[in-house]
Amino acid sequence: MSEPPAVAHAPSRYLTIKHAQALFEMAPESLSAEQRQRVDEIVARQRAIEQRVLASPEAQQVRVTEATIDAGVAEVMSRFSTEADFVCTLAAQGLTLATLREELARDIKVEAVLEAVSASLPAVTRQDVEIFYRLHADRFQTPERRTVRHILITINDTLSGNDRSAARARIDQIRATCSKDPEQFANQALRHSECPTAMQGGLLGPVPRGQLFPTLDAALFTMRVGELSAVLESPMGFHILRCDHIHPGGRIPLAKVQDKIHAQIQGTRRANHQRAWLKQLLHKR
Repeated sequence: MSEPPAVAHAPSRYLTIKHAQALFEMAPESLSAEQRQRVDEIVARQRAIEQRVLASPEAQQVRVTEATIDAGVAEVMSRFSTEADFVCTLAAQGLTLATLREELARDIKVEAVLEAVSASLPAVTRQDVEIFYRLHADRFQTPERRTVRHILITINDTLSGNDRSAARARIDQIRATCSKDPEQFANQALRHSECPTAMQGGLLGPVPRGQLFPTLDAALFTMRVGELSAVLESPMGFHILRCDHIHPGGRIPLAKVQDKIHAQIQGTRRANHQRAWLKQLLHKR
């Protein structure tokens, strides 16, 4: 199958729309003069790079099929609720389906050339992964977390039953009930807690240090499993905590992260190689 024709090296409406959305989440016509200048500079730079990439010897070995472009058009179209919306939006932005296909063909070919340039890189080995894991040990440490439930009674002097003294009396009574029967905590949370977590029996889930208000955080990380806290106060009001489980911190085993490390090394090598190739290409006379 023959390769689709590339667009001329004229200002690209497609790239202008693409970068206006990426940078400012706006249509080009809504940009300020300063924003439009920034977008135009990026588009001009990208067009210049594309021109050099597509004129390179490596580009002569790359072919973009109609099926690949069809997939690109389908991906763009999937962002719209109907095909009519898609066509109307293209028209509003000064594009037709034909010009969109041309622009996508150009984008896809540039990406394909860059992939081809880095295709000869050596494979990432098990040793590479293990060395990365050892050299970046701090990245693979998990902090201690504690699964906690809480009951909240808010303080609001303008609301009957929630002034400070009434709120304190209510939370004290709830705590007394929970102290007698710890299994009542979830039920008491459901009945009395003024936090959305009441519907889950007060469950906040596993939390690391520093996620809760300081008074709550300090208490939680001194508690034993199953222990009930004293009544604690935060800017939200009065709380009772119960520690359900302690998840110790530690190092994540290599087996659990080796695929992620492999992908990161591979991606970094590919990006560095492509940047070096582009730099050399752009400095050629």
